[in-house]
Amino acid sequence: MSHIVVLGAGLGGLPATYDLRAALDKKHQVTLVNANDFFQFVPSNPWIAVGWRTREQITFELEPYLRKKGINFIAQFVEKLAPEKNQLILKNGDIVDYDYLLITTGPKLAFEEVPGTGPVNGFTQSVCTVEHAVKAHEEFLKLVEDPGHVIVGAVQGASCFGPAYEYAAILDTALRKKRMRDRVPMTFVTSEPYVGHLGLGGVGDSRGLLESEFRHRHIKWITNAKVSKVEAGKMFVDEHNDAGEVIKQHELEFKHSMMLPAFKGVDTVASVEGLCNPRGFVIVDEHQRSPKYANIFAAGVCIAIPPVEVTPVPTGAPKTGYMIESMVTAIVHNLKNELTGYVATEKATWNAFCLADLGDKGAAFVALPQIPPRNVTWFKKGKWVHWAKIAFEKYFIRKMKAGTSEPIFEKWVLRLVGIVRLHPK
Repeated sequence: MSHIVVLGAGLGGLPATYDLRAALDKKHQVTLVNANDFFQFVPSNPWIAVGWRTREQITFELEPYLRKKGINFIAQFVEKLAPEKNQLILKNGDIVDYDYLLITTGPKLAFEEVPGTGPVNGFTQSVCTVEHAVKAHEEFLKLVEDPGHVIVGAVQGASCFGPAYEYAAILDTALRKKRMRDRVPMTFVTSEPYVGHLGLGGVGDSRGLLESEFRHRHIKWITNAKVSKVEAGKMFVDEHNDAGEVIKQHELEFKHSMMLPAFKGVDTVASVEGLCNPRGFVIVDEHQRSPKYANIFAAGVCIAIPPVEVTPVPTGAPKTGYMIESMVTAIVHNLKNELTGYVATEKATWNAFCLADLGDKGAAFVALPQIPPRNVTWFKKGKWVHWAKIAFEKYFIRKMKAGTSEPIFEKWVLRLVGIVRLHPK
């Protein structure tokens, strides 16, 4: 009998846990370890920030649903990872032994890299966690009472740009519904070389479509932007040209700001010698396995992948849900092979699928594979995307409560875009 431990219960970790339990013989034990006792549907956080969702609508307690599937659950922060002993040391002092470990922790939010950013020790908001989104909603209510300039965007080194575009457009829509958009000038500040780059080198006509959207919504933008610091009500931004030279320095006053941070690997994982790159992201081979520790696999935002291209101001490559799902699928097959006497052979198909809500409409894209050159590039806007994301939220949460092991993102790509199945299994 082997004990498989999944570390992290996000968009990758929870489906991976269900998949492993469904795929493996019941003699093997599956345990999920997570710092919180609840699951949160992170893509809905921009809606929380403007009051279109509540925390209760996008979170649920994990233990009852995992217990029904015969999965062990430990809601504890992991203080230390000791791969030489195949152990996790929990904050309460308990030790969890494992035969195989799947790391799906997500990222550490590196607010400390830009002084003055972040909702805890800084002056900007975030939609990266449900707690941050709740705090952002409190600040949104203050903006409604005392309108003024808003700054939304992503700092240098950021790799997840979609929520910034979503928040800017959702905030615009929410303010228009309150008949007060005319009192709230808005600027989008991003490290991307152009609007619609998305850390992917663009997807189809993403640049033209998103620039058009910003013009229609009267949202100004500064690209190739590096935020040097943020003070109370003021952001200092260096704008660069394509050669990486500073061409203009901005001092932007604001009443409300939401800036996405750069990501790093979580400290517990990043501190393990030989497991991660200098940013703390887990190094994996083509089978999602650590080259140094053969019984450790990793998937999702926590893994190391290079940027799609070099940009004047550093940007990273996003790890979208569809891409993460393919990593999880490959790992489950590879672990099953390992436990039945075969070798790991499966590889993830790194494809990107995104439904971005823009408040009163949405933008959807498919990039197959995520890193160009691509076999399929597809980017569309329309009201149908807004409703599709609402439906996807409800569908995903329902499936996670049901303990499904089906490929949810792949099913939605096929349903919404009508493309052929590209996964090998």
